[in-house]
Amino acid sequence: MTAPPLDNRTEPITATDDEIRAAVDGAHQASFLPALLPAIAYATGNDSILDGSLRPDGAMIRDESAGLTANQQAEIRRIAVETLIAVRDADLAVVDETTKSDIDTERLRRLMSFAIGESIGSDYVPLMREELSVTGDDLRAPKWRASELAPDRTFPVAIIGAGMSGILAAHRLQQAGVDVVVFEKNDDVGGTWLENTYPGCRVDVSNHVYSYSFAQRNDWPDYFSPQPELLDYFRACADQFGIRENIRFGHEVTAMIWSDDDQTWTLELDGPDGATTHVTSAVISAVGQLNRPNMPTIEGMDDFAGPSFHSARWDHGVDLAGQHVVVIGAGASAVQFAPFVAEHAAHTSVLQRTPNWFVPVPTYHEPVADGLQWLFRHVPGYAQWYRFWLFWRSSEGLLPACAVDDDRNDLSLATGAANAELRELLEQWLELCYADRPDLLDTVRPMYPPASKRIVLDNGSWSATMKRDDVTLDGSPIARIEPDAVVTVDGEGRESRHRADVIIYATGFQASKFLTPMQVIGADGRDLHDVWDGDARAYLGVVHPGFPNFFLCYGPNTNIVVNGSIIYFSECEVHYALGVIEMLLRNGWSSADCRQDVHDDYNERVDAGNLKMAWGVSTVNSWYKAESGRVAQNWPFSLLEFWQQTRTPDPSDYRVTSGVRHQR
Repeated sequence: MTAPPLDNRTEPITATDDEIRAAVDGAHQASFLPALLPAIAYATGNDSILDGSLRPDGAMIRDESAGLTANQQAEIRRIAVETLIAVRDADLAVVDETTKSDIDTERLRRLMSFAIGESIGSDYVPLMREELSVTGDDLRAPKWRASELAPDRTFPVAIIGAGMSGILAAHRLQQAGVDVVVFEKNDDVGGTWLENTYPGCRVDVSNHVYSYSFAQRNDWPDYFSPQPELLDYFRACADQFGIRENIRFGHEVTAMIWSDDDQTWTLELDGPDGATTHVTSAVISAVGQLNRPNMPTIEGMDDFAGPSFHSARWDHGVDLAGQHVVVIGAGASAVQFAPFVAEHAAHTSVLQRTPNWFVPVPTYHEPVADGLQWLFRHVPGYAQWYRFWLFWRSSEGLLPACAVDDDRNDLSLATGAANAELRELLEQWLELCYADRPDLLDTVRPMYPPASKRIVLDNGSWSATMKRDDVTLDGSPIARIEPDAVVTVDGEGRESRHRADVIIYATGFQASKFLTPMQVIGADGRDLHDVWDGDARAYLGVVHPGFPNFFLCYGPNTNIVVNGSIIYFSECEVHYALGVIEMLLRNGWSSADCRQDVHDDYNERVDAGNLKMAWGVSTVNSWYKAESGRVAQNWPFSLLEFWQQTRTPDPSDYRVTSGVRHQR
């Protein structure tokens, strides 16, 4: 299947006055306004429209209105309409500066500061300059070429996986002129967006942020796109970047072995023609964390007589109409597909192990407003400014509200004053949703601090489903599965029998079992899984001592909980990996192996940081933690800090090899 091209064109304004006014008024959400005047000012060079009284309130940056009053919002719309009319009539031109990559940094900082309602710190400007990329230039593209650094050297790189990170890594390597091959176990690109096809599957980060910084779309149809739209996006990227010809579909890497003598990796593959091998100088793993379904162990599972499947392996051949369906699990995936199941099944039983905290997002299932789409198409750079606004709102996100107060003793329900305030707000949402069903409140109210586990987006569809007459929500533990039922038992020993014609497991993924079931054998014959012993770690989440020229995307401690997009992290990780490869080629080194002390010091700091966050101190069950209880997934610091640490590899962090001679 060939995906449509990425659409980021800007069209001339030909609309009438009334049509322009209707478009600006039709972009009805206040959240689009903070970026509007800076975008128009930048495009036209007319900074006089930036009335200081119309700046948003930086203290209310995460509020839908950004602190703008109704009068301020109306005035912003009026100025925008008048200015766009002037552009249409050629009374005000779009300046040539928007086609140049040489942006006036100080002016850009002033415009950014206006958009966010506070002065943007100088340390953030380089990062935001990349993210904004108002000219459409790819500011994160490699600035080097392999042919220039090492014209007589061949240094091939293999990538494992053609999902979001794999496509990104392949594109960057090709930009640098590095020979690359991608091994993908499936028959198409897309990774998790190819494999997860359950009804209601969609992203929980705004698509204007959950997309590559260098491959934007002006025409996202939804604020939070469903799975088919995301799959089309990644297909389009693979086509536009020209990487499909370098992907070997249907090839699963079963093992990879490092040779100290040859300074190469040998990949063992299981493909259409059976077992084969591939030798390469470096490997980038882009297999992700959320791709191996986690199946529970429940007495009687094998005795169930009807169809059963994991949500990540949805069986579209099973007709749920008129069936009694039991959903085991109530996490993010179940929240998305359970409403669909309830619409079709005769009865749905949702067996919840742990209730979720929900954050209300009214636009979660909504299409992008027509007026906003018009602005994206007709205001040069506005899509990038809107992305900048969303990115800034989430750059810290709720991170401060997840912190542990040093003087707080009872951490069972909240970790500090800010976390307690967040809990109160989220409880108010639950109480509002279940005002007509107070009998369900005890079942749905979490008894752990917010952000201890994943917070789920909600537009009210979950509570509406749980309140249906043909839906049962049971928070008691599962005792066993029978041929035609699932039995739970409450705290007093009372059993409840839930009739089951179909069982759907919404039990998550083996997130902490990084790289399984692949075997990774590094220097001196060490097995990475033995080294990790169930508790994965890596320096910057990207490299590990004893495994030279091997890089991880979405590795240990690179998951984000309440701020940003995982694509941002992948861009940082790939940038760092290419920095190491550049270092190897520039210096004529054959390998770089992260020093153990550097790795250990880094992980001590990350562990200490996680122990100061809700997900680190809470005892609630969570896929954020390894079997040891250590948080193996999450990054506890700001997005800025990760960006800063992954800018340029420090050669002193590595033991490097040229031939067989080690350089320190």
